Amino acid sequence: MLQIPKDTLRYYDRIGIVSPSRRENRYRKYSRDDLIDLMNIQIMQYADFALDEIRGRFSFHKLDHIDPAYCEEVASFLDAKNAEMRKKIAHLEKVSQLLHTAAATLRDFNHESDQRLTETVREIYQSIRSIEPKIFEEVCNDRQD
Repeated sequence: MLQIPKDTLRYYDRIGIVSPSRRENRYRKYSRDDLIDLMNIQIMQYADFALDEIRGRFSFHKLDHIDPAYCEEVASFLDAKNAEMRKKIAHLEKVSQLLHTAAATLRDFNHESDQRLTETVREIYQSIRSIEPKIFEEVCNDRQD
């Protein structure tokens, strides 16, 4: 139904992320809640969550009473994941800008396009240094030998 490979379903069962009931013939029988879990897992993986992050965190329909502390924990986790995702997006936008400028420079190589590329590289380098100064300090300290 969900076009999830059998091996993946077996793996999810083995690690306890989705554990369907078993029929008399030992075949797995997926309930409506299991299917919802599987759909949620697919969505969360699409959102770049690891299975370890997904396991045990997103099973609201299995709880008789939703604990506000649990909800806050999950919400904080999602906020942190969103912040991580925003950093990746900003990084990818800079990489995309660099690649676009580099390709345009190579297609029409002249002093002006070369200057644009140099400026783009400089901006990205300065941005990286401001975000990750510790990395640059470590590299510089290692090079002083």
